Amino acid sequence: MTSMTVGEAFDRYFGPGSGLRVEAYDGSTGGDPDGQVVRLRSPEALNYLLTAHRSVGLMRAYLADELVIEGMDEGNPYPVMVNVLTRLRARRPTLRELPDLARFVRETGLHVPELPPQEAPAPWRRLAYGLRHGRARDAEAISHHYDVSNRFYEMVLGPSMAYTCAVYPDAEASLEEAQSYKFDLVCQKLGLRPGMRLLDVGCGWGGMVRHAVKHYGVTALGVTLSRSQASWGQEMLEREGLTGSAEIRHSDYRDVTERGFDAVSSIGLTEHIGVRNYPAYFTFLRERLRDEGRLLNHCITHPHNRNNGLLKDPFTNRYTFPDGELAGVGHIISVMEDNDLEVRHQENLREHYARTTGAWAENLSANWEACVAEAGLGTSRVWGVYLAGSRVNFEHNNIQLHQVLGVRTSASGESGVELRPDWEMEAAVRP
Repeated sequence: MTSMTVGEAFDRYFGPGSGLRVEAYDGSTGGDPDGQVVRLRSPEALNYLLTAHRSVGLMRAYLADELVIEGMDEGNPYPVMVNVLTRLRARRPTLRELPDLARFVRETGLHVPELPPQEAPAPWRRLAYGLRHGRARDAEAISHHYDVSNRFYEMVLGPSMAYTCAVYPDAEASLEEAQSYKFDLVCQKLGLRPGMRLLDVGCGWGGMVRHAVKHYGVTALGVTLSRSQASWGQEMLEREGLTGSAEIRHSDYRDVTERGFDAVSSIGLTEHIGVRNYPAYFTFLRERLRDEGRLLNHCITHPHNRNNGLLKDPFTNRYTFPDGELAGVGHIISVMEDNDLEVRHQENLREHYARTTGAWAENLSANWEACVAEAGLGTSRVWGVYLAGSRVNFEHNNIQLHQVLGVRTSASGESGVELRPDWEMEAAVRP
């Protein structure tokens, strides 16, 4: 006979007014009778919850099918998951309560259960792949996230296959219109004109490359560490008759030997390179530019410039972006300036990323059965939670998205930037 039922333990440490109702494997219930129902199917559910950080433990139990949240749309769990994560906060037990809590935990047979296959090892265990942000380990981390399945990404991202923040020209714009607007805005900021040469590092499936070639008459090279992205992107170039003007190369950006580019775009790569590598990164990209050439850096950022480095959220670090690192935009601008790039413009697009992740979640939900058939139930569930959590973090200003425009000025200080650039007026939605 246990000292407490699971329901009693929940009431004691979370409170009956938590807004959640727990229905446990031992037949007990606890919490708010009218609250969101969280069902624990076995003692393993408790073991997952008690042996890991709140978000990671919840994810492990959910992936193992030991925890069920009633009424949740698995493809788009945003409303339900937000409710659960914001309310699932235990109060600190008093000294008098500690013996009872210890007895309850002991009687559950506490141990660390088997981890889901979708979870990446802890950062210190990834040393098997080499030092963080070494070439081998970077390639492994990119593969973990991006080499899921091109078909899976087609269903989630939509026809644009753009896995970066879209820019919504108005509240009624569709995801595809917003992704096209984003690429056009980048092209305008870079000042692209027919005959120019563009380098797109971390090019993904080649959306920026194709847009710039088709609508601005440039020649373009895109590079990505993901082999599946490169093969898909190169196939699209061939299908659209663009191979004479563009290439998608499976390569580390550090292996690009060409120089003299008129423009460089880096859309969603900085998160993967490591904060300590920023000086070498921006120096390398500057060296690829001609004088008066422009660099547009587009990446997720902290809302401050403290604690730059490895992502602190254990769920993101384990399940979606192993070795991912962020910095505040102030730090990024400082490093760019310290490495001889003149910063001419920056803007924060975090509300746009909240909309973008919401749109991806809607796609996942609409294609749920096909996504599960393609990538598996576990991976699809990870994506549902990841997109919901990302939307919350952008909405609550826990993370931001910044575009920063820099220029390689000439020896005499020429930037080539017009007196009043009007890219906001010129950027147009191009279907």
